[in-house]
Amino acid sequence: MVITSAATHPDEQDECLSSTFASRYVRQPIPRYKLPDNSVPKDAAYQLINDELMLDGLPRLNLASFVTTWMEPECEKLIMASLNKNYVDMDEYPVTTELQNRCVNIIANLFHAPLSEQETAVGVGTVGSSEAIMLAGLAFKRKWQTKRKAEGKPYDKPNIVTGANVQVCWEKFARYFEVELKEVKLSEDYYVMDPVKAVELVDENTICVAAILGSTMTGEFEDVKLLNELLTEKNKETGWGTEIHVDAASGGFIAPFLYPDLEWDFRLPLVKSINVSGHKYGLVYPGVGWVVWKTKEDLPDELIFHINYLGSDQPTFTLNFSKGSSQIIAQYYQFIRLGFEGYKNIMENCWANARTLRKGIEKIGRFNIISKDIGVPVLAFSLKDSSKHTVFEISDELRKYGWIVPAYTMPPDAEKIAILRVVVREDFNHGLAERLAADIDRVVKLLDTLPSLNTTNAAHVTPIPAEPNEKVKKSEKETQREVAVYWKRFVEGKKLGAC
Repeated sequence: MVITSAATHPDEQDECLSSTFASRYVRQPIPRYKLPDNSVPKDAAYQLINDELMLDGLPRLNLASFVTTWMEPECEKLIMASLNKNYVDMDEYPVTTELQNRCVNIIANLFHAPLSEQETAVGVGTVGSSEAIMLAGLAFKRKWQTKRKAEGKPYDKPNIVTGANVQVCWEKFARYFEVELKEVKLSEDYYVMDPVKAVELVDENTICVAAILGSTMTGEFEDVKLLNELLTEKNKETGWGTEIHVDAASGGFIAPFLYPDLEWDFRLPLVKSINVSGHKYGLVYPGVGWVVWKTKEDLPDELIFHINYLGSDQPTFTLNFSKGSSQIIAQYYQFIRLGFEGYKNIMENCWANARTLRKGIEKIGRFNIISKDIGVPVLAFSLKDSSKHTVFEISDELRKYGWIVPAYTMPPDAEKIAILRVVVREDFNHGLAERLAADIDRVVKLLDTLPSLNTTNAAHVTPIPAEPNEKVKKSEKETQREVAVYWKRFVEGKKLGAC
């Protein structure tokens, strides 16, 4: 008796192979813009995507980002265990809701909200500080409109006063919700909002002044206390009652631990709301933010929605409905795990490593330090001489060492200054600071051996017309400005997608 077996189909052979690299999937194009006709085995799908992701930068060497890139394994377990929980299902996940409320109260107390022993703080967890800013802005806009209506005055031209150094989410708020953004221009050697100039821009249509505790550009804190004093005087003169929002996305989890006597929060009478990013120095993976209000009266009731189709009456104030629970749970883990002492130690370490890096950069002798000694642990620095090579070239060369260090020009009217910026996070240690400084030194010395790319012809900069027989001689600042403008256009031209 002869036993025969049917021929195995090629696809079945592929399925039996233990190595994805021996299968047909590695020699076929990866679907990019169209859903594939057939399914792919899970190990092959994983391998194909994982291989592409290897071309991404390493998060811990991404010194452009303020966002947390390391957490303890125990917290990662909690995150993985709660990935399938939709936060909005409050009736189904009451403990998660309770943890969010605890976080709101912890943050409100950290920012000196005037709460009694049994009083619950007013605030909410958000998808990053962008949503938090939208919600705070909407609250100010609605309060201003309600007041103007009661006074019988026009309420169709609201504006908000900020510095030109604000993060792009403020521009989004202004554009999306039809609020004029009145920006205080920067100046050379002063890269944050000037409180005096800010108050000068305030008028009867100003819904609030937004101050930044930790500028994205340099990490510097704006003077919220002086802003409060000047605005109080103007309110007495005009009766407008303009208030303050503090964007503490970067500095809100730094100031309470390193600068406890600095008055920037709810201790100031005109500060009515504060946002902070849990995924920055709150030490949580992206993306979670928080917004808290001083009192219940500062959040208009008409902005709060009540829903009951998920099991019970649930008040909600959010732009997003469904969202993950894991980052909220992770935030509570960090609060109880670290406590005040732990956060203080981490922030002190960040600043110590930032100073180590600063010493290394200063030792090179080619840079001006732009950032300040008080603020977010950020080191911003510019070249003393950009006539031959630029910070943009340095940024590109550092990529070869694995470092992602951004280079950019400052906002108006300081756009002629181009800088490099390093954000020092929890997982950036002393050794990495020394290595980065050494690599920057190597890059600078390498560029010294290369021909300059920044001549007028190379940068495609049109020279300033000269009088007949007059030899044009540009100052160093003029040359730097032309180079910065060129490189800004060059970098913007490389950007793809939407933020």
